[in-house]
Amino acid sequence: MSPAETANDTGRAAAGDEPGMRRRLWTLGLFRSELTTTFRRWRTLALLGVLAAVPVLVGIAVKIETGDGGSAGGAGQGPAFIAQITNNGLFLVFTALAATLPFFLPMAVGVVAGDGIAGEASAGTLRYLLVAPAGRSRLLLAKYAATMAFCLVATLTVAVSALIVGALLFPLGELTTISGTRISFSEGLWRALLIALVVAVSLIGLAALGLFVSTLTNSGIAAMATTVGLLITVQILDTIPQLDALHPYLFSHHWLSFADLMREPVYWDDVVSNLQLQGVYAAVFGSAAWARFTTKDITA
Repeated sequence: MSPAETANDTGRAAAGDEPGMRRRLWTLGLFRSELTTTFRRWRTLALLGVLAAVPVLVGIAVKIETGDGGSAGGAGQGPAFIAQITNNGLFLVFTALAATLPFFLPMAVGVVAGDGIAGEASAGTLRYLLVAPAGRSRLLLAKYAATMAFCLVATLTVAVSALIVGALLFPLGELTTISGTRISFSEGLWRALLIALVVAVSLIGLAALGLFVSTLTNSGIAAMATTVGLLITVQILDTIPQLDALHPYLFSHHWLSFADLMREPVYWDDVVSNLQLQGVYAAVFGSAAWARFTTKDITA
């Protein structure tokens, strides 16, 4: 093959790949835009502020309760690990996550996810987004990716706030696991990070559910309220003993299984069950959101 023919083939290959490259760059730009928009909203910042305040309140409450030599565990039933906070401030991370996971964290995720598509429709910007060469599938994927990023940031906000408050109010050092064994502080930090990541992943099923609800209405407030309402309903169902057979299939049932990561050795069964269940919810409701959104008449 002559040099000229080789150059022509290379040129044609580059030209053929150019549309694909443009699509990939546009998808990346769309995700970056969604991420920026999400974290610039005052509502998002307010939610993160509330989440960051929870560990502060818990830490101060425990400090006051034990200030006269009392025991945190004697104040009544509380979140997991609360009795250990006075011995090691790192336990405030685990306690704060246990305190926020049943409601505060998922409520924040439900608000962001529910507003994803419906919020654009109610603001009249959804049609303008679809005029650009993004496509409905890419837009939906960018919305879900931004929501998952919020799940991670929200969880890390709680964990970092708790770590700072715990370090300021309580001693740090070696940790005693649930199994009674001792681990180093550095190992405890790694486990805290792992627990934060597991908690963040535990919210992706709810995020997919919220995004699906968001495709069903043009009202952002209605979508957010419905998502939070479903969250509360599921939490109530998970407490009814007569519905034991249903409990393992509720997305919130295994949320607190992250406590097993503080055992030695780690007990993975419930953690893996939780992650698998979140994957099923994400796949089912993500597919439902895609099917609904790609066939929906956009009027706003």
